[in-house]
Amino acid sequence: MNWQACAAIVEKADPDRFLSAMTASEHGRAVLFPLYAFNVEVARAPWVVSEPQLAEIRLQWWRDAIAEIYAGAPPRKHEVVEPLARVIREAALPRYPFEALIDARSFDIYADAHAGRSAFDAYLDATGAGLMRLAVASSGEDAAQIAGHVGWAHGAAGLLRALPTLWSAGRDPLPVDGGLPRQQVLNGEMPPSVAEAVRAVARDGLDRLAQAGRPRLNDTAKAALRAGWRSEAILKAVVRDPAAIFTGVEVSDFRRKGSLLIRTLAGRW
Repeated sequence: MNWQACAAIVEKADPDRFLSAMTASEHGRAVLFPLYAFNVEVARAPWVVSEPQLAEIRLQWWRDAIAEIYAGAPPRKHEVVEPLARVIREAALPRYPFEALIDARSFDIYADAHAGRSAFDAYLDATGAGLMRLAVASSGEDAAQIAGHVGWAHGAAGLLRALPTLWSAGRDPLPVDGGLPRQQVLNGEMPPSVAEAVRAVARDGLDRLAQAGRPRLNDTAKAALRAGWRSEAILKAVVRDPAAIFTGVEVSDFRRKGSLLIRTLAGRW
């Protein structure tokens, strides 16, 4: 299997990450797309089946596939597993972030709320930050802290954008003091307790982006970090007005792609 099959999966399911990966060289794409396709497969496992047990089986399949790779067994004949095994082997990627990401996605199977803000932060660290650390590490750069900050912010921005959809699906991913007033948010209202929780996450994401700084990195690492190129604008919009998650976060396709092009031509992420 080749990385182009992984790219097709990412293009369909995660268009922003696809566009950012396409700013890498062909070698960089061959490294990034298998990681991103793995993320797509794991992230959608809780949503493509009707029964929690079936979702757990899908996640366990990925746990077993990862375990086999690290045990040195031949990778499973699968369009993502085979190229992913090559990336893991060639970049000597650590096992734990893959397992942590899979475990974190178990939360998405159920309607239970996070136990508190610390559990929510840990979820973003395992998903958004964990994937970004793997992507940057695959480039050969030792920049885990920077990748973690950018990935956490990117994950936060994505989750905030998705909140209306998640609420409609009966999920409760954002800890809110006093509990989520579900009917109000389903009506498009932004109660003060929800606004405070949304704004706090957005501010924390901006703080992490500021901590990341702008160090000199190789081109593949910059392409990996570019996955979060829209995060700052989204988080700033939410800080200004938490109700923007309902209407005001999205921009035109021209503006979205144009901002990525400018960053790429300037060698920035």
